Amino acid sequence: MSIVDLQNVDLIYRFKKDTRMKDLFVKKRYSSTLLESGSLHALKNINLQVNEGDRLGIIGHNGAGKSSLLKLIAGIYPPTNGRVVTEGRIACLFELATGFEMEASGWDNIYLRGLMLGETPESIRAKSKEIAEFSGLGEYLDIPVKYYSSGMFIRLAFSISTAIEPDILLLDEVIAAGDAAFLEKAERRLKSLMESVKIMIFVTHSMDSMHKFCNKCIWMEKGEVKLLGEPEHVSRVYLEHVISK
Repeated sequence: MSIVDLQNVDLIYRFKKDTRMKDLFVKKRYSSTLLESGSLHALKNINLQVNEGDRLGIIGHNGAGKSSLLKLIAGIYPPTNGRVVTEGRIACLFELATGFEMEASGWDNIYLRGLMLGETPESIRAKSKEIAEFSGLGEYLDIPVKYYSSGMFIRLAFSISTAIEPDILLLDEVIAAGDAAFLEKAERRLKSLMESVKIMIFVTHSMDSMHKFCNKCIWMEKGEVKLLGEPEHVSRVYLEHVISK
């Protein structure tokens, strides 16, 4: 049984401002309350349960906490307060560059990235040929990825990340992954993956995509869950709020 369960969760980013010599002599033209406080309360008292079979859409303006919530569920950030429980294998389709060795070849990165995503040495070796063929990078897989164009890099990262068989899919928008031919087959693979996983959590600005793929939706505002419910209802209330501002 797969599940994502967040109980009274807070996430606070802490940082400090480095004092530079010129700051001692040059008068500040402006002050930043956020910078002076040394912290950012990104998520506030989040209570959320996503069960097997759920397709949860997350909407809200930029800076509302949507991506922070995905990273928390993925285990990239631990909660400052509260409890996060996940059961099931997780695949993250965001920040695809994480874990790549820029000096290593494409082939080596298929292996290393696969291990990071939970594959065994045997299973990722068995999938390497299919990943390579899907990427369409051919002989470029023999050279270090630091020489790849941005499009080539995304193609490889996408091909690896979608080759595993997760229980829980965390997705942040649709990924533009190269030329039209590759993008078409990438969208087919992504749609298949979205349909096959046990749980999907989908951050998007597209109401059409959210209505198409999700059976639940949350609207996030200033790090809090403003509204949880059916996609049509939540998106309507959210858009009415945006228009009225």
